[in-house]
Amino acid sequence: MKKATYSFITLLLFTQYTKAQNSVTKGLKDHYKAYFPIGVAVSPRSLTGADAELIIQQFNSLTPENAMKMGPIHPEENRYNWTPADSIVNFAQRHGMKVRGHALCWHEQTPAWLFKDAAGNTVTKEVLLSRLKDHITTVVNRYKGKIYAWDVVNEAVDDDSTRVLRNSLWHQICGDEYIVKAFEYAHAADPNAVLFYNDYNTERPEKRERVYKLLKKLVEAKVPVHGVGLQAHWSIYEPSENELRTAIEKFASLGLKIQFTELDISVYPWEKNRRAKTANDADAFTPKLEQQQLEQYKKVFRIFREYKNVVTGVTCWGISDRYTWLDEYPVPGRKNYPTLFDKDRKPKKAFEAVVGF
Repeated sequence: MKKATYSFITLLLFTQYTKAQNSVTKGLKDHYKAYFPIGVAVSPRSLTGADAELIIQQFNSLTPENAMKMGPIHPEENRYNWTPADSIVNFAQRHGMKVRGHALCWHEQTPAWLFKDAAGNTVTKEVLLSRLKDHITTVVNRYKGKIYAWDVVNEAVDDDSTRVLRNSLWHQICGDEYIVKAFEYAHAADPNAVLFYNDYNTERPEKRERVYKLLKKLVEAKVPVHGVGLQAHWSIYEPSENELRTAIEKFASLGLKIQFTELDISVYPWEKNRRAKTANDADAFTPKLEQQQLEQYKKVFRIFREYKNVVTGVTCWGISDRYTWLDEYPVPGRKNYPTLFDKDRKPKKAFEAVVGF
């Protein structure tokens, strides 16, 4: 073998080895340093041991999965439960990570006291808005300068395509004014925070149009909404490339920042309504499913990169397949495999596809 040929082969092998090593030692955050922060949803229990090691290696942004929702953090009118949320913020600060606050106003995980007076009657609009203001002001002020972005209003658009806004207690009592006021209260508490409206199924055309209608109305009224959080609870079957591109361009046309706030890619068709487990729920991560998930992850991250001028963050809704919320919802007991890391917290083939660009 000629010396020049030998040197070329050696260089080629060394290059391949180096790329392989880098894909192992570099985290998602490192691969996407030139694009946007890569975050993950966490609970206090995931901040120790192997989960914490994976978080530190892979991510540079955290979202409290439940700890900052109104019910957990404000269970009684005159009592706040700060410990879980504080632990997440403190962990992020120790490790130089950003924090997205989630969520200040939502129709679920909301404490019952909020909507009732001492006699058990439904409160007036004035009382409810006053309570909302107190809650948002107190929570946002506590983390001012430590949380750079907030999901201010979460999932206000109805699943019923004949309606725009969900007929929640918030809407029944306050109309759409609670949405406007929530953003105004949050902005007053921390003028430097980036404020998001957050929702799911935003790539499905009919839901996309209704979310757009709400946001356009807010933007035209000069409500301090700065971005839209597209949750990205997707599957190997959706969204299509055209649906995703259309959603990004549609919302960006309003001048809003875009973040994909709750990314997971289910191996089952996406569904919201609970049902019992059936024989069709195989619970097996087959080679075919593995390949389909790889292709979907590869596609959506390619599109994210192409729109880096408007996409300012991507957050994974789960650390690894060891445990995710989809293990219990919408089909309790059905194992899902929606993340980029397997049950042993090792990178899946989809991970390699996401960072191999």
